[in-house]
Amino acid sequence: MKKRSLTRLIAIMSVFATLLLVLAGCGNSSKKSSSSNSNNPSSVKQIKKNGTIRIAVFGDLPPYGWVNQDGKRVGYDVTLAHKVAKDLGVKVKFVQVNANNRVDALNSNKVDLVLANFTVTPQRKQVIDFAKPYMKVSVGVVSPKSKPITKASQLKGKNVIVTKGTTAETYFTTKQPDVNLLKFDSKTQQFNALKNGRGVALADDNSYLYAWSKSNPKYTVGIKSIGPKSYISPAVKKGNKSLLDWTNKEITKLTKQGFFVKDYNSQLKPYFGSEVKPADIVLPK
Repeated sequence: MKKRSLTRLIAIMSVFATLLLVLAGCGNSSKKSSSSNSNNPSSVKQIKKNGTIRIAVFGDLPPYGWVNQDGKRVGYDVTLAHKVAKDLGVKVKFVQVNANNRVDALNSNKVDLVLANFTVTPQRKQVIDFAKPYMKVSVGVVSPKSKPITKASQLKGKNVIVTKGTTAETYFTTKQPDVNLLKFDSKTQQFNALKNGRGVALADDNSYLYAWSKSNPKYTVGIKSIGPKSYISPAVKKGNKSLLDWTNKEITKLTKQGFFVKDYNSQLKPYFGSEVKPADIVLPK
């Protein structure tokens, strides 16, 4: 009788010990999971620890982001990027992107922040997070002065040039399906296609079409605005609340300080001339 009781007691203790090990394992697993979830490589804390913020910019889009003849990155967005890094107390590392890989750059953790003339759209908001806007734009259409396009009806059945992943592509795909779109990967490619006569017109954000046409006087922005007004914002990876909150505060602060008006006057005004005013681009305080 005593022998059976002892055997039974040992068996119960063995089961109990096994349960304790399983529970301990689950606890450690939970802690590890929690730890890995909090280890965000693009959080403000981690960026400051690394001493560097990785910011995506364009490399061929004057006057917003491009590489000048001296090999230096310059432009409206680049100036903003330097200011963001300075206020964070870190160095900036630029990562050059095209319009169609800005989202991928965030989601693959190649960059922390996108400052590449990024227009806010409902589709993009589903996969990334936008901070407060710092600029307003709309889609415009540029064409040769010799054969100007001044209204949308002239584009029906014709080839119109766009860059992949832009609001211009989205607008014409959804609102003007009777237009034939020629899509390119970069701004350089799209403007070269227009010069080579591959389309009757080119559609893109009107603000830098003004700049491009000023430096290419054989072309004119015949349609200054088509479709709804849009806003340009910084973007972070979906769920990166730390950097999103910090960037929102930064945009609010810089707007109140008049930073964007100064940035406009130094980086955009020389390219736009009299056709565009600061109030057409910069958001009010």
